[in-house]
Amino acid sequence: MTRASEPSRRTVLAAAVAVAAAGAAGPAAAATPTRPAKAPGGLVDNRAWTSYSDWRAGAARGTRALSGARPGIVVATPAGTTDYTDPHTQKTAAWEYATWTSPVHRLTVPATEVIASWNARTPAGTWLQIELTGTYSDGTNTPWYVMGRWASGDQDIRRTSVDDQSDGRSTVWTDTFAVDDAASGLRLVSCRLRLTLYRTPGTDLTPTVWRAGVMGSDVPDRFTVPATTPGLAGELSVPRYSQEIHAGQYPQYDNGGEAWCSPTSSQMIIEYWGRRPTAEQLAWVDPAYQDPQVCHAARFTYDYQYDGCGNWPFNAAYAATYKDLQGVVTRLGSLTDLETLIAAGIPAITSQSFLKTELTGAGYGTSGHLMTVIGFTADGDVIANDPASPSDDAVRRVYNRREFENIWLRTKRYNASGKVVSGTGGVCYLYFPAHASARQRKALAAVGVR
Repeated sequence: MTRASEPSRRTVLAAAVAVAAAGAAGPAAAATPTRPAKAPGGLVDNRAWTSYSDWRAGAARGTRALSGARPGIVVATPAGTTDYTDPHTQKTAAWEYATWTSPVHRLTVPATEVIASWNARTPAGTWLQIELTGTYSDGTNTPWYVMGRWASGDQDIRRTSVDDQSDGRSTVWTDTFAVDDAASGLRLVSCRLRLTLYRTPGTDLTPTVWRAGVMGSDVPDRFTVPATTPGLAGELSVPRYSQEIHAGQYPQYDNGGEAWCSPTSSQMIIEYWGRRPTAEQLAWVDPAYQDPQVCHAARFTYDYQYDGCGNWPFNAAYAATYKDLQGVVTRLGSLTDLETLIAAGIPAITSQSFLKTELTGAGYGTSGHLMTVIGFTADGDVIANDPASPSDDAVRRVYNRREFENIWLRTKRYNASGKVVSGTGGVCYLYFPAHASARQRKALAAVGVR
């Protein structure tokens, strides 16, 4: 998302306008509830399908589960062939497809919002559709909502969110399912995912999906959050990249670098874990441009419907295209959670909105901005790689603990016009190895991610 003062295109935790229902129809699969995970702080519930037994437990139509070091699903025998007209190119093509539908997951936190994440490989000639359905607290069901049409490349389809999806009670806002009127008491009490794997007809190509998950949350409306006591101090050595030095570059991707906070932050953490694009992958970038991998990240996180690089799950999915990395979108409950992760060597990308006067030293205000938390000072202040900086050298910042915690965790705020608008309520991206260390797994579990 951009640090500019334009109105946010993601309107979460705000009263939504009812729009025409456009949930994608699809075959329902019989399933049994899965065991819910513990929700940190009682506000967030994460469920991921990653193991061979997880994939075997789903309902398969043309897919099969893979065992081995990194279990997943692939196309076995396609369930059929269908035409897809890409709304961004107007190109119609035939695709073979197969589906996998998760078991029903009973949310430990009856949710006002749900965000899906996925990690996959989609070679040329393949792509994925990710859908969500659920049951409300009154026993009725949502339609199947499309949470993303995604490919790691852009040669076959344009990766895209889908607008105008609502049943008059809930709406999908780009990448987030949200109950329209949380004050009514209506909640989503269970959900499941359906993955559709597409490939060019007559080939043996296939996407491979290693991880699929949902994050349900019920974060209360709040302008302020309780302060936490500083805990562990320390700083991780994370590469520093500025989005601002890319201003004007490749304007077809959300007007260029000034809006590239999300992919720039993603690239920092991808490289922290020792991964980066190859010279061949970067060959399309103008050789005169500094940090070409940031341009690459912008291109391959770009959502053609949202018209930006700030689609949260698309960034996590991009990170997971690098060898043996996982990416998830979740919500954390406090800076103590971030301290736990940093102590285990896991940096995090946080999403926040604020006025210029609300974050000392930032020098700007924003309707939505991503930055990378890399550590904490001895006094508990936040050390962040903030891509909204004039140079790579200037990216490292130290922000006041109390100010940072509040702007990140609140769900309501006042904008520059004095209007009440939404905050993200602790949204962050976590990228970590597919084969994490015991210490890393313990830290992730402590914040509800497995």
